[in-house]
Amino acid sequence: MEQLVLVDDEPMMLKAIGRLLARIPCTFDGQVYPLKVISFTDPYAALGYVEAHAVSLILSDYRMPEMDGVTLLSRCLALQPEAPRLIISGYADLNALIAAINQAQIYRFVAKPWNDYELVTTIAQALRYRQLWLENQKLADLCRMTMNQLSPQERERRRLEQEVPGITQVKWGPDGSLLLDEES
Repeated sequence: MEQLVLVDDEPMMLKAIGRLLARIPCTFDGQVYPLKVISFTDPYAALGYVEAHAVSLILSDYRMPEMDGVTLLSRCLALQPEAPRLIISGYADLNALIAAINQAQIYRFVAKPWNDYELVTTIAQALRYRQLWLENQKLADLCRMTMNQLSPQERERRRLEQEVPGITQVKWGPDGSLLLDEES
């Protein structure tokens, strides 16, 4: 099941998109993408979730009071580059759109109010794009391994990092001890 992270400071928008995705299946080229939708009104909470969980897609509003969508999606890009990023906004500013494309490398911009069919199709296309990107990475890694440019251990580390972001990161305490969790 694909995990879709929705971020918008307006709870009614999150509910509307959630209802839409529960009603209409995301289908592209004959393939259905079952979705688990995780919604956030706080971009910092969404960022924390993306840091700790593997997600398939991130859809964010552009204008939010605490952090704009470009900043959020740029940070998500650093955490999970394989998860496509989409911006949805009723605010059409060319400079903001250019920043979203250049900084956050968004997959697509969706205008509010959205067309239901267009939004669901865009999400399905982004999920298909992600699937192809991951397949391409696997093939490239296999090629690197046959050319002795990538060790099996490094390939496994990459696979684990995609499944559980941050699992290969070691956190050290101020005294040099190994921290097993955030509370230590």
